[in-house]
Amino acid sequence: MKKELQDKLFSFYPKIFRQKDLSMKETAMCWGIDTGSGWYDLINDLCKEIQYHIDTGKMSQIEATQVKEKFGTLRFYIDSGDDFIHTLISEAERMSEKICENCGS
Repeated sequence: MKKELQDKLFSFYPKIFRQKDLSMKETAMCWGIDTGSGWYDLINDLCKEIQYHIDTGKMSQIEATQVKEKFGTLRFYIDSGDDFIHTLISEAERMSEKICENCGS
């Protein structure tokens, strides 16, 4: 993902992406968001839904441990989460099958 788009996600969702500054011995987020820029909106929408769910008191804060492309689809790994958040992630990963990772079409 282009650095400016990645940095936007990091600034919009600092709690979700807290691990971005940790070492590779502690997290895979040290590699950043390892996808094409075409998935920016998909990842942004996913993070927005996750953070809203957390902020409305449904559960404690989660953190992304790795965000990448694998076998042509999005993989969004987290350190914890409830069924609702895991469902949001599964839906985003399924949607990524139909969205171009590079251009977003």
